[in-house]
Amino acid sequence: MDLIIWRHADASDAADGISDDERELTDKGRRQAKLMAAWLNKRLPADTVVLVSPAVRAQHTAKALERSYTTSAALDTRTDCVTLLKAAGRPKAGGTVLVVGHQPTLGRVASLLLTGVEGDLSVKKGAVWWIAVCHARGGTGVLRAVMTPDML
Repeated sequence: MDLIIWRHADASDAADGISDDERELTDKGRRQAKLMAAWLNKRLPADTVVLVSPAVRAQHTAKALERSYTTSAALDTRTDCVTLLKAAGRPKAGGTVLVVGHQPTLGRVASLLLTGVEGDLSVKKGAVWWIAVCHARGGTGVLRAVMTPDML
């Protein structure tokens, strides 16, 4: 299984009367999402499963892909590693799964898959981490790529 984690792009700060889940992308965030979506679309298999947090900023990030996706409450801003990985189909899923979500969970998932220990890795806003998960090695992963919007 290839698991690709994509942190939502740059979003507005919290403000009075706006919940965390309602925060929208900034102009910078919309540019970041568009750049990363173009990079991903050149590389993603056609049958990639795309799962997205219900938060507005994640939804808007995913829309830049112009592919169908599934909104999953299991990927909300309060989720944990086990819940996210279960939603993505680990440990039994094959193929490619792209998850659009949030810190700190995405960094913790990357740490768990790459080191076997849930730690606090930092995934930049708008960045993608592409991890090949090998079931034969107990579900550990190999980092295939890390791309940030400022690298594009």
